[in-house]
Amino acid sequence: MSDRRAQEALVVVQLDTAPIPVTVVHAEACHFCDEAERELAGLAGQFPLAVRVIPLDSAEGRSLVDLHRPAMNPLVLVDGAYFSAGRLPRKKLTRLLAARASAPVGR
Repeated sequence: MSDRRAQEALVVVQLDTAPIPVTVVHAEACHFCDEAERELAGLAGQFPLAVRVIPLDSAEGRSLVDLHRPAMNPLVLVDGAYFSAGRLPRKKLTRLLAARASAPVGR
């Protein structure tokens, strides 16, 4: 690999480390919600995540639930898009995060 290519590859890695926004709409006394938060905390050690937890009974939480109509709690959004509702599919999320981490800048 030429020096220029090595430098370009290094720049891509540096530019592509922005945290991935993940939103969890958390219902009170919801064990799936608690489990999702623990799983995301573990994944944050492997991937650059910016996790926001929003209470379901807040105005923003109600708005997101009205928009996405999840069948169960928690509602999980990745980059603002619906990802899952109910028990967090860890393997599916890991595959998505790994694919995003390996995707070139400007996806």
